[in-house]
Amino acid sequence: MADPADAGEWRDYLSTLAPELEFRQWPDIGNPAEVRYILAWEPLANLAEQFRNLRVLYAAGAGVDQFELTQLPDQVSLVRLVDSSMADIMAEYVLYGVLALHRDILTYQEDQRGGRWQPRPIVHASQRRVGVMGVGNLGRAALDRLQPLGFQLSGWNRSLKNVPGGCCYVGLEQLEDFLGQCDILVNMLPLTVETDGILNAARLSCLPRGAGLINVGRGAHVVEQDLLDALDAGQVGGAVLDVLLQEPPSRQSPFWKHPRVLLTPHIASDVQVEGGVAVIAENLRREEEGRPLLNLVDRSKGY
Repeated sequence: MADPADAGEWRDYLSTLAPELEFRQWPDIGNPAEVRYILAWEPLANLAEQFRNLRVLYAAGAGVDQFELTQLPDQVSLVRLVDSSMADIMAEYVLYGVLALHRDILTYQEDQRGGRWQPRPIVHASQRRVGVMGVGNLGRAALDRLQPLGFQLSGWNRSLKNVPGGCCYVGLEQLEDFLGQCDILVNMLPLTVETDGILNAARLSCLPRGAGLINVGRGAHVVEQDLLDALDAGQVGGAVLDVLLQEPPSRQSPFWKHPRVLLTPHIASDVQVEGGVAVIAENLRREEEGRPLLNLVDRSKGY
């Protein structure tokens, strides 16, 4: 159940890496009782009733917030198609966003539009503190890409994780301390009940004045009016936004023309077909051998 334009590419890679699988493209699924694996972006209605022998639902994206996890049958595993190539692409975008904020590119764009030639002092990377919310596979890849540039790095996570060259803050009790030392904040959290709206006015006010924000998680992580207010007040100096609550935003959305916002259309990363099929092929082997599946979603955590 992927984009029909991509179906041929999925079919080609699957025929090479998993030739034992018969490939069926929605809606021509044949007998649904024969379906063992589904690749989909959108949730399916009446999944259990339609596919009573389904084993694995593969989510065609890094997040799984579009699925209602409580409605998935217990015998169906939900797997994220995240691989190293997807993480590398995401890390490239985070690097681009951090450098744009670090080197005052939003300000220089305003100067260009206003016809001003006004150099500003350069801050060395070693004096800039970059914090990443969500130190999972994607977050760790971004931190690894940033470390050689010399930024002061930190992470915030639900559980303790290794942050290369820096420290990890854990849990809500350490969130304000984490935010208070972020000159540039990168949100890479999964969207769950606990993280919905986590970046609100109170949390944004914890940032050092003029801090930058990069959101590559989900639009719902940020209370958008609170962010706009913080931008207009100078509390947030600039934002690089790849995700919004409404995509695309309405033509009236202030994000389109806000001088302190760099907006991209949810392209920070996406599932790479070859890497996604490699995950599926490896999980077929693991399933046969009785080993845990790669990228299995923990339903109690929501990711």
